[in-house]
Amino acid sequence: MNDDELWAAIDAQRLRTADLLETLIDDDWSHRSLCDGWTVRDVAAHLTLQQLTLGDGLKLALKHPGGVNRTIHASTRAKSRQPTAQLIAEIRAMAGSRRHNVGVTAQETLIDIVVHGQDIAVPIGRSLHVPQQLAAVAAQRVWDCRGTRLSKVFNQLPYDGLNLQATDIAWSVGQGPELRGPILALLLLLTGRTVVLPQLDGPGVQVLHNTSSSPAPVGGIPRRRRSR
Repeated sequence: MNDDELWAAIDAQRLRTADLLETLIDDDWSHRSLCDGWTVRDVAAHLTLQQLTLGDGLKLALKHPGGVNRTIHASTRAKSRQPTAQLIAEIRAMAGSRRHNVGVTAQETLIDIVVHGQDIAVPIGRSLHVPQQLAAVAAQRVWDCRGTRLSKVFNQLPYDGLNLQATDIAWSVGQGPELRGPILALLLLLTGRTVVLPQLDGPGVQVLHNTSSSPAPVGGIPRRRRSR
C-alpha cells in the first residue's frame, strides 16, 4: 500500500467512524469503551488529537506532565468535555489532510483510527467496517514495532511465542503454536484487547490464556492501568 492508498484508507475510515458516531444516543457516548478507563466519548475525543505538531505536543506535555501516556490521558479527558457534534465535526474535518502527530508515521495514524473505531463500536454492539487489507497493514505495523518505543502505548500480551494466522486474508507472523482468526481480531489482540479471544482458535488460544496476566478485556492505545 503506497502513501496515496494509505491516506485514502485513513480518510475513508475516519468518515466511517464519524458516520457511526452520528448515530449514537447519549447512553452510547457514556458507555465503557474497550480502552480501559475510557468511555466512547473519551475515545472519540482522542481521535480528534491526531494532528499535533511539535509545539502542540510540548504544550500538552507541560500542561499535563507525567509521561506520554499521562499526557495522552489528560488531554483526551479535557477534549472530551466538548459537545459531541464538535468531536464528530473535527474527525470529519481531518479527512483529506496528511498531517499526523509528531514522532509517528501515517501508519500509526492508521492504527489509531482502525483500532479506536473498534473500541467504540464493539462494546455498544455496533459494526464498523474495516477492509481486511487495511487491518492487515495495521497488524503488520504493530507486529514490526514490538519492543520499540512505539509499542509502549499498547498493553503487551505474551504473543511473541505464537504463530498468528489470519483466516480471511493471506497474513501470518511469528512461530509457535497457531492462533487463528479474522485479521481484525488479530489486530485487536496485538493491541492488547483480549475481548476478541472468543473469535480465535488453535492451540495458541490456551497458551495465551495460561500466560496472560490480564484475562479480562483490556485497553491498548492508550495504556492507562497506571493512572491512558
